[in-house]
Amino acid sequence: MADAYLAPIENDEPRIVRETGVDARVAAIIEPVLNSAGYKLVRVRLSGMNGLTLQIMAERADGTMTVEDCEEVSRMLSPLLDVEDPIDRAYHLEVSSPGIDRPLMRLSDFAKWRGHVAKIETSVMVEGRKRFRGTIIDLTQDAVTLEADKASFGEAMVSHIPLDAIADARLILTDDLIRAALKADKAARQARGLEIEDEDSASDGDADN
Repeated sequence: MADAYLAPIENDEPRIVRETGVDARVAAIIEPVLNSAGYKLVRVRLSGMNGLTLQIMAERADGTMTVEDCEEVSRMLSPLLDVEDPIDRAYHLEVSSPGIDRPLMRLSDFAKWRGHVAKIETSVMVEGRKRFRGTIIDLTQDAVTLEADKASFGEAMVSHIPLDAIADARLILTDDLIRAALKADKAARQARGLEIEDEDSASDGDADN
């Protein structure tokens, strides 16, 4: 079944966590193009993997991202990056979906995955530290609240982390997260008229509890 027309994303919600340096230059180039094609940019990361790899994470507005979508985005962005040439060395382009243990980049990501475990690193000291892990229990326009399953001596069980202090945030793979993510993906794929992948194979591997 052919995909329906993918409408441009108007006024896409800004990302809380933003890239710096070369990653930021690449993001500025590709984000408007992705939005116009109906995709959302999740993250850009240049790494030393396989010599040099430019990883671009993206997804559709409904949160799905098939292999075919990744191939389409790669074909769309590759010539653009060749023309703009933001990276002064040869590199491999890798387009991927965010995955189940996804980065949390927007306010809506934290809202969608409230009740699940996340790991957050901050750019400045917050409550005397920069690393946090716990369940997302609350969210405002300014801060996210995590409740730790355990805390080191002197650390609070509940932490309020300003959004503008977050340098990196991602979900932690748990059995509950796998079940919730597969359910959400199945519903979105059915809405698109796509075949449903084998859930047993999709959930292979041990969860990090």
